[in-house]
Amino acid sequence: MKVNHVVEGPPEGEVVVLSGSIGSNLSMWDPQVGPLISAGFRVVRYDQRGHGRTAVPDHPATLAELGGDVLELLDTLGVERAHVVGLSLGGMTAMWLGRHAPERVGGLVLCCTSARLGTPESWRQRADDARARGMAAIADTSIGRWFTADWLVAHPDLGREYHHMTAATPAEGYAACCHAIGGMDLVPDLPEITAPTLVIAGADDPATPPEGHGDVLAKSIPGARLEIVEQAAHLGNVERPERFSELITTHLKAVR
Repeated sequence: MKVNHVVEGPPEGEVVVLSGSIGSNLSMWDPQVGPLISAGFRVVRYDQRGHGRTAVPDHPATLAELGGDVLELLDTLGVERAHVVGLSLGGMTAMWLGRHAPERVGGLVLCCTSARLGTPESWRQRADDARARGMAAIADTSIGRWFTADWLVAHPDLGREYHHMTAATPAEGYAACCHAIGGMDLVPDLPEITAPTLVIAGADDPATPPEGHGDVLAKSIPGARLEIVEQAAHLGNVERPERFSELITTHLKAVR
């Protein structure tokens, strides 16, 4: 699977891979690109399988395959080792890499994510809904998880843009990644992750609230630290871009 990707920043800079959520594309990381480049990093963003401009797979995805996509991308770019920042599904991908390819990972930043989320049945139902009801209906529901109500009122244009982002995602691509999340249980792997890890949670995140998700990661990954950002729902990097960018760059500079 050749993933669509964009590379920006100084050629000599340490590489940071940004891995996004289900129902998004690589533009969700626009707020973080400038601060990371200003801090001297080379930024690699990519679209998950079946999202954005990456081809829709012909079978349900697994988390191992999504992690393998990142390793193939690093190989293609000639990058031996990179920091990995992931949000939601991207955070799950980052944890898989930290456990199964530790030699390829510098620092980890896990944003608004979980080591185990829902049940296989609940994610199978969501995949079925995407196929039967269409992605606009999925976007109608997801936008309320991604952002707080106050933010949506204050930023109507951005809210419409992110609604369209999900609505434009191919249903089969979305469903393939639903399968990866539904079949995932990373809890036993967390104590084996050795990369310096920062966990960032949104205080108002209804999808992966700090209690039971972010706190589990911080307590289980050796040396990990949890930061909870107020007035942030699931796409906290968009809703509170300055705070997320500050936390991410500060952590990665310390690792560097």
